[in-house]
Amino acid sequence: MDELDVEVLIVGGGPVGLSASIELSRHGISSLLVEKHPGTSIFPKARLITTRTMEIFRAWDIVEEVEHTGMPREEFLAVGVGSSLSSDDFVRSAAAIQRDAPQSPTYTYLCSQDRLEVILRRLAESMPPAWVRYGAAVTSLRDTGDGVCALVESDTTPLLVRARYAIGADGARSGIREQLGIEIEGPPTLGHMISIMFDADLSFLPLERRAALSFLRNPPCAVEAVDSGRRWMVQTGYEPEEGGSPADFTPEVCLDAVRAAVGVPGLPVKILGVMPWLQQAKVATGFQRGRVFLAGDAAHVATPQGGFGMNCGIQDAHNLAWKLAAVLRGTAGPALLDTYTPERRPIAARTVDESLNNALITFHMMEGDLSMTEAIRQQAGRRSSEGLVLGFHYDSAAVVPDGTPAPEPEDPYRTYVPAARPGHRAPHVWLTGEHGRVSTLDLLGPWFTLLTPAGSGWLQAAKEVAYASGVTVNAAEISDDGSGGLTSSAWAVEYGLEETGAVLIRPDGHVGWRSCAGRASTEELAAALETILARS
Repeated sequence: MDELDVEVLIVGGGPVGLSASIELSRHGISSLLVEKHPGTSIFPKARLITTRTMEIFRAWDIVEEVEHTGMPREEFLAVGVGSSLSSDDFVRSAAAIQRDAPQSPTYTYLCSQDRLEVILRRLAESMPPAWVRYGAAVTSLRDTGDGVCALVESDTTPLLVRARYAIGADGARSGIREQLGIEIEGPPTLGHMISIMFDADLSFLPLERRAALSFLRNPPCAVEAVDSGRRWMVQTGYEPEEGGSPADFTPEVCLDAVRAAVGVPGLPVKILGVMPWLQQAKVATGFQRGRVFLAGDAAHVATPQGGFGMNCGIQDAHNLAWKLAAVLRGTAGPALLDTYTPERRPIAARTVDESLNNALITFHMMEGDLSMTEAIRQQAGRRSSEGLVLGFHYDSAAVVPDGTPAPEPEDPYRTYVPAARPGHRAPHVWLTGEHGRVSTLDLLGPWFTLLTPAGSGWLQAAKEVAYASGVTVNAAEISDDGSGGLTSSAWAVEYGLEETGAVLIRPDGHVGWRSCAGRASTEELAAALETILARS
């Protein structure tokens, strides 16, 4: 038997597990990712990448590759309803791209999971000190108190892995969650579903009928664009209580379902694959037990309506990785890891609830309780979800509150109100730099970042705190008159700072502490860092 010692064991090689591997490598933490399947996904599954996830990809320098691989957002970021794709009653509504544009340096995109995983795997494998191993399964995992011990089996020699921590990113039927004895809560299964992936030339459909997702009533189903070419999916269902099963979906049945959805009886079609799945809305009661953490579908399962599930999981990994790194490097106390569940579970629960709300619109339309006109109005209103994906905030011991109230938008699902209040994602503001335009988000990285107006005095305080604490704190001054390397007349107002204020941003891009108007104080900044990192 071979043996391997790493700092973190990751179980599951989907987008969430791969993201955990990438983030840990960015922090210099060794990891082993184990995935039971022989390679990346062969089915599209998730497709929508939210604005917040695209910002993370921007930090990883893969946005251009993702956009090249995915679908043109101007064409496909839309939803449609009708009797079929060809019916006279088909209507379409596109996302409010221009309305949302000022909120981020990037925006939501569509890239099917099978293509995205290839990009993420290539990146993960290129970043030491990570090992990525497909075609292998964790057959036992034990928390030893000071670490975890796991047996990894494959077609070759078994591997005994010793790690300090483990992440279970092994999907909705998580064996890790089951072994930990963590329960999952939520309504009964919402639907027994079948995804039929097919190849067909639908270029005869005009632009106004191209949409990421179309809900159809004759027969009840949904059609998804998988790429901007010939790959599409029909999603339909079956009723086990009426004797239905996946076996009912023979090639002939699938072919008929595709042609009926498109509305062209003799359409040339090639069936590429059929995948059964359950439509669910569930959240685990806890995301951690001892030295083992849950992330992604192992921790929460959203309906596909809204495209939130994969994104929420990637942000789990983004939240957890810097905390594991800080504890493993000795710059944070172990209690920092206790903030993972309090920070991520409320966000996951809200995300799952909102995905359920989206699904209910479709259910009501399919059942005839909503007209197609009303259904498209409601669906269109929920295509823009920047309030949900950008406006969430954390309340935990890893955040130092400043006593200011959180924004209260009239529609917290759709409307994002920028806020640099502790716990919130640091707002995007365009700055003018030496080499052109740069976002405030581009100043962030796998370290703490302090932003302050030029001449405030906080720059020196940050240097002293970093030296004394051994924690990397990158500090940047921003002028409002062009006197410094970075300039913006609006950023301080956006961040709620007066000329002597400062904001400390955590490695996950969320504000950890803010002094709106106080004088520069090494002691105050040091105390904030000690609190965030659970060092006191």
